[in-house]
Amino acid sequence: MSTPFDADPAKQRIEQFWSLEASFGMERNAYHNYLNEIVSDRYALIKGLQILRDELQFAAAYPADIQACGADLSLPSVVTTLAYTNCGDRIHQGEATKRYRDVVASRFATLSEIGELKLEGFFPAGGGTDNGATLAHVTVAHQLDEQLRRRLYAGHPQSMVLVAIDLKTHVGRLEEGGKRIYGKTRESPWREPRNACGAIADALNHYHPHNLIHRRIRDDLGEKNFQFLSTQQIFTEEGIDITMAVAAAIVAIRGIRNTAMALTQELDERGLAHLTASVTVNRPSRDDLVVYLARATVFGGKVHTQGLGSKAELYHGKLIEYAGEQRLQLLYNHQDSNHLPIEEIPYTVKVSGL
Repeated sequence: MSTPFDADPAKQRIEQFWSLEASFGMERNAYHNYLNEIVSDRYALIKGLQILRDELQFAAAYPADIQACGADLSLPSVVTTLAYTNCGDRIHQGEATKRYRDVVASRFATLSEIGELKLEGFFPAGGGTDNGATLAHVTVAHQLDEQLRRRLYAGHPQSMVLVAIDLKTHVGRLEEGGKRIYGKTRESPWREPRNACGAIADALNHYHPHNLIHRRIRDDLGEKNFQFLSTQQIFTEEGIDITMAVAAAIVAIRGIRNTAMALTQELDERGLAHLTASVTVNRPSRDDLVVYLARATVFGGKVHTQGLGSKAELYHGKLIEYAGEQRLQLLYNHQDSNHLPIEEIPYTVKVSGL
């Protein structure tokens, strides 16, 4: 029998979380975004709780000496799991993804009994969600079996679960002939330039209704955005075409919202979700950069979201001197990207019944 849930500490942590500053839209190195935005935010949401993510911590009921590894569930605890999307394009499987696993997944993904990270990994072309409801359902369903959930909920009135989801799309960036080009990259110095993300570029430039990937990306973007991005260009103040960067951003931003809303149907009163959206900027023979786009939480009858918006016609950008080079700053509707508004959407909490 579960103990009545004491939600007040979790509500206080969420309130503190949303008072933390976040910087959106700028090209920064992967370590900066993963540590200063994702990891720091996520730890703030579970501060003071015993973090349970190692399969050995769940061994208390196992009939062997390994049960000595089992966690003391009478302590206020949180079970974490992690899911992420990443375009299946091999250019998006490089060092930025390795750094994501090292910095983010190593802290929040489930760890197998032999020490391997167990992530929910989704690799659709375009880096989208395939389907936000499926992503939400699979991630929550795999986190805990019913017996373990009962043990956790019976252990301490503040114990809960954290579902961490990071949506990652990508865009190429070339510096050639004194010009910067977004939407293309080289896999190596001696390879020819190619589209990246190729799926998004192909869907916008050569849409074919019988291509299921094209249809999904069109749906990911939304019809109005698809029509705008396939017929018009978006430029920075310096005249750089950032249409493909904006398209990749919108796929992730719409994905985070769709997945967050789907999670309202999957999480019970002890379920907390933290979602992020970002774009990896692939640069040939140089470290990839990451653009942090949006964040969201789902808990206690409220979905909160903050970040760049999802209307293509409201985007523009400019270059900013940073870390010794000119970095892109995506801007939305002339808003301050360091102080974007927080949207709140109410929902009805599903009761666990345990």
